[in-house]
Amino acid sequence: MTACTTTSPMNPTGEFVSREITLEGKAYRYQVFVPAARFRNGKPPVVLFLNGSGERGSDGVKQTMAGLGPYLRQHADTFPAVVVFPQAPDDTEWTESAGPIAFATLDAAMKEFNGDADRVSLTGMSMGGYGTWELAMQQPTRFAALVPVCGGITVDWTDARPGLRVHSVGDAADPFAAAAQRLKDVPVWIFHGGQDNVVPPSQSRRMEAALKAAGARDARYTEFPDANHNSWDATYAYAPMWDWLFAQRRGH
Repeated sequence: MTACTTTSPMNPTGEFVSREITLEGKAYRYQVFVPAARFRNGKPPVVLFLNGSGERGSDGVKQTMAGLGPYLRQHADTFPAVVVFPQAPDDTEWTESAGPIAFATLDAAMKEFNGDADRVSLTGMSMGGYGTWELAMQQPTRFAALVPVCGGITVDWTDARPGLRVHSVGDAADPFAAAAQRLKDVPVWIFHGGQDNVVPPSQSRRMEAALKAAGARDARYTEFPDANHNSWDATYAYAPMWDWLFAQRRGH
């Protein structure tokens, strides 16, 4: 794996920079939001963002155009963290072959931008919400906090892609309970729209219930009652979520 090593200039505002990694002989483009210089004294916190289905591709840009990216463009001067934007290739799932791409981009960005390994958080929307659960179970001690948005664990409706499901617990008798047992020590704040007709909010409600039943250390759920599938704009604009996320440290 290789990565560009050009560092961002000491800008007074945050900016997106383009990067590329090579994984098993294939190149993948990604973006990194680098915060303003005043936030880069020492080791900054890092957020890994997983895009939804509509932002898949190979251009290395589209994954910043929905979800967290637009919020960062509006708050580029005040957002205090490095944010890593891998892009799932066309026709892939974060829960399947795209997962290693996310980890590889995170590793490269952590090294280049001197990220704080104890303050790495994971979030994603829709397909990326499913990916948040999957990647967290693959490396359960890596993340300080999880913020899955309009995602889920299983596929319990007829027109969904079967590959979307979280494979780490796919064979469990109760995938929600199995996921909760594996992630009960990781702080989680789940978000979903109450009117979501793409991924049913029952997915997030069931996961919250499973986490509570497992005695999770910090499991929260916010449902926006009037939101449809796009609950990500409301989530990333919700200041209490960011206050909570940046207060988390791995193992604390």
